[in-house]
Amino acid sequence: MNPLNRLIVFCRRDPASSVICESLSDQGGWDDYGSDDLCTYRRRDGDLLMELPSKHLYSDDLDKRAEAMGFRPDIVIFPSVHSAESGMPALTVHPIGNYNEAMYGGRDRTLVRAAPHCMSASLRAMKGKCNLDGFNVCFEVTHHGPWLETPTFFIEIGSDASNWSRKDAGTLQAEVIRDAEPENYPVLIGVGGGHYAPRFTEVVLGFKADFGHMLPNYQMEGRTDDEISEMLAHASEASGTKIAYLHRKSMKGPQAQRLKALGESLGLEWVKSEDLDPLTGN
Repeated sequence: MNPLNRLIVFCRRDPASSVICESLSDQGGWDDYGSDDLCTYRRRDGDLLMELPSKHLYSDDLDKRAEAMGFRPDIVIFPSVHSAESGMPALTVHPIGNYNEAMYGGRDRTLVRAAPHCMSASLRAMKGKCNLDGFNVCFEVTHHGPWLETPTFFIEIGSDASNWSRKDAGTLQAEVIRDAEPENYPVLIGVGGGHYAPRFTEVVLGFKADFGHMLPNYQMEGRTDDEISEMLAHASEASGTKIAYLHRKSMKGPQAQRLKALGESLGLEWVKSEDLDPLTGN
C-alpha cells in the first residue's frame, strides 16, 4: 500500500481523465468523502479522488481545496489527455510548470514542485505493464499549469481522440496509479533534448535514478545566460536536487560547455550514465 497521501484529480471534461478515474473507481474500496462548492470527493485509504467539473490546467490551488476538506496531500496526480499533432498512441508522465510565459495555465517563470520518485516509478510501472500495440511509453518535459504548492505530476493517454477514451489504456494507467512503488533513488534534473525526453526515459528505465524537472533545448533557444541560469536554478530547487544530467547528443559542443559552466556556477553536479547504478536485471 502506498504510504503517501495522494490527491488524484478527476476532470470530467477530460476524456482520458474520465476513463482512467472510472477504472480506478472500478477497483473498489472507495467511500464518499463529501463535497464543497465545486468538487465531490471519494477516499480509499491514503488516496483522495477529487472530481473536478472545470478545466484542470487553469484550476490553481486544488491542494488547498483538499486541505479545506481535512485531507493534506503529499502528492497530487492528474490523469489527463496528451495531445499531439502526430496522433501517435502514447502513455506519458511529466512534471508541470512554466520556464517562460504561462501559455496554458500556471504562473509565468514558475515551476510546481516535482514528484521525482513517484513519477519515475510510474514510468517504470507503465513500461512493465504496457502490452498495447503501437504505444510509446515516455516522459514529457516540464510544461503547463495549474499552480499548486504540493509536488505534482500528470499521467496521460495520447495523442488524439482515437486513443483518449480507450478502456484498455485507462485500465492500464489506473493500475499504474494503484501499483507503482516509489524508490529512493538519486534525483536528477534533465537538461537538453526534445519534448519527449527520450534519453531521460532511457535512463529511468535502465538505471537507479529518478528525474524531477526536465529543461529541453527549445525552452533555452535565444535565451541569455542569466535566463538559462534562472531556469536551471528553478528546476534544481523545485526538484530538490543539485544533480543534473545533460542530454549531450542533443546539442553541439559549445552549447554543452555553456550549460555545464552555467550549472557549475549554481553548484550543480553533472553526472553521466556510467555514474549511475543499473537497475537489477539490466
